[in-house]
Amino acid sequence: MSISVRTYTINDYEDLLTVQREAFPPPFPEELWWKPEQIAAHAATYPDGAMVAICDDEVAGSSTSLLVQFTGEPHTWEEVSDNGYIRGSHNPEGDSLYGIDLCVRPSFRSRGVAAALYEARKALVVRSGLKRFMAGCRIPGYHEVADTMSAEDYVRQVAAGERKDLVLSFMIRQGLKPVQVLDGYLEDEESLNKAVLVEWRNPQLTD
Repeated sequence: MSISVRTYTINDYEDLLTVQREAFPPPFPEELWWKPEQIAAHAATYPDGAMVAICDDEVAGSSTSLLVQFTGEPHTWEEVSDNGYIRGSHNPEGDSLYGIDLCVRPSFRSRGVAAALYEARKALVVRSGLKRFMAGCRIPGYHEVADTMSAEDYVRQVAAGERKDLVLSFMIRQGLKPVQVLDGYLEDEESLNKAVLVEWRNPQLTD
């Protein structure tokens, strides 16, 4: 098995749709899958951030990122992603790479595809001289304990290894660290519409 990562174009749309369709099957709303216009916008606005993972000659996963100037201000997925188009939110002079999407076909999971995409993003951060990679991370396990603790306490416990979360624990294993809890980030029942902003700092830069 070999995994490689390259940039995607509008010509990859059908393969990207297959990834989305398999990763987010019904009852996930079809209208939330990437549209051709969005894929075209990603590739035209910031081609370096439009990535597809190839595993054994098949498209196995994809991710999309843009550049932002990090201010620490609360935000939603719709705001940071320009409703999935990135044209209005991408800042060519930004200091941070922001990931708005990553998905892997179920048949290719647990084979290192997601990790390869994260490594490619880190490499882009270093190559571009950016300060960090960032993403809004779901916390799907939070709803199970929300009546007994705040989201901030939940995140602290996961970060300390005292509790596991399906998504946040994986992100931490990729070297990302929690920065802040974002309320109303995305409509997400399991996370109670919250997310955690996580970051990976460029090790070649010092504050």
